[in-house]
Amino acid sequence: MSMKLWLKVRRPVIFGGLVLVFFLLQCTIFPSLQLGGVKPDLLIILTVATGIIRGKKDGVLVGFFSGLLIDIQFGEILGFYALIYLVIGYAIGWSKQFFFDEELKLPLILVFFGDFAYGIIIYVLRFLLRSEFHFVYYLNRIIIPQVIYTTIAALAFYPLIRLINRKLEEEEKRSASRFV
Repeated sequence: MSMKLWLKVRRPVIFGGLVLVFFLLQCTIFPSLQLGGVKPDLLIILTVATGIIRGKKDGVLVGFFSGLLIDIQFGEILGFYALIYLVIGYAIGWSKQFFFDEELKLPLILVFFGDFAYGIIIYVLRFLLRSEFHFVYYLNRIIIPQVIYTTIAALAFYPLIRLINRKLEEEEKRSASRFV
């Protein structure tokens, strides 16, 4: 593989690998770390982090493939979760213009709201439309605990994602300076 080609595909390959690793962690290790029947949503963390750091386009791509893996493994309708994660990645991607790289509060707030939006969307599309009106129960037992757990997990995973992105950007800058 030529150096120029590798430079073009390195970021998608690495972020694709991150999607796969986060999916595997979420499906294998984190079920044993459940608290109160909920576990953190690592793919929401990755989707939100990518949207914040890289913008709408990359947020959409990571969100789509994250949701697609969930659809393939657990979904009843192919594309259901892919669309939800895609929309979250796009919406969070708008925040890139307000983001300061060293700040941790905004990413945690956006992970909180991204996971909260995910919980509400799931409730509306999977329960409310089937006339299951137990919103307060679902909110108190599923949405809020998962949002809190996911936000706490983001304290560990967001800096890791940011570090990986920084390393990629440094390599891209070095490579660009060599070709000029």
